Amino acid sequence: MRLPTLALFTGDPAGIGPELVEKLLQEGGWREQAQVRLIAQQGALNAPADVPWHDWAGLKAAPFTRSQAQAPNGQFMLQGLAEGLRLLQSGQAQAFCFAPLNKTALRLGGMQEEDELRWFAQFLNYHGVCGELNVLHRLWTSRVTSHVALREVAELLSPDKVVDAIRMITDSLKQSGVSHPRIAVCGLNPHNGDNGNYGDEEGRIIAPGVAQAARLGYPADGPFPSDTAFVRAVRETDGYDGVVTMYHDQGQIAMKLMGFEQGVTVHGGLPYAITTPAHGTAYDIAGKNLANPQAMRNAFALAARMGATARPKH
Repeated sequence: MRLPTLALFTGDPAGIGPELVEKLLQEGGWREQAQVRLIAQQGALNAPADVPWHDWAGLKAAPFTRSQAQAPNGQFMLQGLAEGLRLLQSGQAQAFCFAPLNKTALRLGGMQEEDELRWFAQFLNYHGVCGELNVLHRLWTSRVTSHVALREVAELLSPDKVVDAIRMITDSLKQSGVSHPRIAVCGLNPHNGDNGNYGDEEGRIIAPGVAQAARLGYPADGPFPSDTAFVRAVRETDGYDGVVTMYHDQGQIAMKLMGFEQGVTVHGGLPYAITTPAHGTAYDIAGKNLANPQAMRNAFALAARMGATARPKH
């Protein structure tokens, strides 16, 4: 079987991204998973001689100030992300994997969207449902709301949005090779609302969303109290593949506690497979050769699996 081609970008040049990509490429295990098209700055890393470098505006960029979020590295990141998306659009790559980004630098460099996912959707002129999915080992999470103030979460929930989150995680799990994903859905309030004593969103919004998703062919269980949903998910007796959460930290705290330096973010719902490590740019250790490449390895491997089965949506 022909291996997929991955566009591989070093991310923030002021952070640990170039180091992570260099370690990944030098280890060599990636060769059994995918072919690579490297989007990087010459001189920022030592890649194996047979790795093809992509010819782009940032290839011969001037050195960047390390460990600082500034406009030049933000502009470099936006240019590199655009190159990766163009390779996907042209069919020269089947998936895109990039090293960590810095949102402050991205905004200084010109990004006006709330995050890179919304920037991707804007660039691709994609108007469907999309959202961040987080992956640790075999467990995936999606969320109904994301980068919003906690006080806004309850008002932003709806049965349709619960359906969207269930559908998005189910479809992405299938693309990664899980034929019949099992999904658990979290409640919002303490003790799942305790029959309405601590809030009624579970019965009024979340449960109807779960039922609606099942009618559409996307079965899921729940809502479960959020403080036990992840316990259920990782137990061998329950064995869920994915957990749908209602807000950002409801899932992120659990996932990062279970494996901070191993998690992967998937930009779910987009027409193409796009992955990145779930951790940040680690400015405090940039340039010290201390960065752990495990999440980068995991992001690459997952992009390769998804790229091998991806069918772009137009």
